[in-house]
Amino acid sequence: MNLALPTVVVFILLLPGFIFRSRLKRVERTSLDFSPFGAVVAEAVFFAAVLHAAALLLLFWVTGALPDLALLLTLLAPSPAPLNAIPAIGQHAGLVTGYFGLLLVASWLVPTLTRWLITVGRLDRLGHPLSPIARFHQAPWYYLLTGADFAADELPDYIRVTAVVDVGKGAVLYRGTLEEWFTNPDDGQLDRIVLSAASRRPFELDKPLDGSDGGAERFYPIDGDYFVLRYEHMLSLNVQYMRIIEQPDDDLPDDEEADTPAAQ
Repeated sequence: MNLALPTVVVFILLLPGFIFRSRLKRVERTSLDFSPFGAVVAEAVFFAAVLHAAALLLLFWVTGALPDLALLLTLLAPSPAPLNAIPAIGQHAGLVTGYFGLLLVASWLVPTLTRWLITVGRLDRLGHPLSPIARFHQAPWYYLLTGADFAADELPDYIRVTAVVDVGKGAVLYRGTLEEWFTNPDDGQLDRIVLSAASRRPFELDKPLDGSDGGAERFYPIDGDYFVLRYEHMLSLNVQYMRIIEQPDDDLPDDEEADTPAAQ
C-alpha cells in the first residue's frame, strides 16, 4: 500500500498528457515508438501540466473552486496518510469525476482537432513559417506520397509512381497512378503501394539516348483495376506529382479548327 496508491494517483495525473501526445503526433510506426524514454515522459508531463492548468482555470471560472494542493500531496505521501485523505475526496466525488472525465475527453479531442487544422491549413509543409513546430517529422512517407509539401493552390491532381522491381530473370519497370499506400506498423517503413492503370516493361527497354520518348508501345498494360507492389521487392521508386491544366479553346491551333467537319 506504501507504493500502490501514490503510483495510481501519479498515473491518473499524467495519463491525459500521454493521450494528448499520442493523438497529436503523426507517426508511420504504430506498434513501437523508438523515441527516447526521457523525451516521451518529458513531453507527456509537459502536456499534462498544460491540460491541468487549463482545466483548473476553467473549473475556477465556472465554480469558483480552487485546488487543494495539500490534499494532493497527502495522496502522494507514504501510507497511512493517503487513507486519511480518501474521505475528503469522497465528499467531492462528483466534482473530481467530472474534472478527470472532462480532462480525458479534452486530451483526446484537442490534439485530434489540432492535427486536423495543421493538415487542412497545410501549416506543416516545407517553407511555411510554422513548419518547424507543426511538421510531423516521423512521417516521411506521408509527405512524399501525398504531396503534403505543396501549397493549397499547387496540389497535384494525381501522383504517378514508377518502380523498378527485380523479378528474378531481370528488372521490370512498373508504373501507374498511386491510389493508396501502407506502412509497416513495426518500423514505419513503406510496406506496399496500390496502383491503378498499371503497366510494365522490361527495364532494358529504356528511352533512346536521343532523349525521345521512344513510343508508348514500350509499356504493356496490366489487366485489373488495382496492382499492388511490395516495397521490399523494389530496387528504386520514382514519384511524379501531376497536375491537369485545361487549355482554353482560344489556344487551339487554326488547323485543328479547320479539321472539324462542317454541319450538313
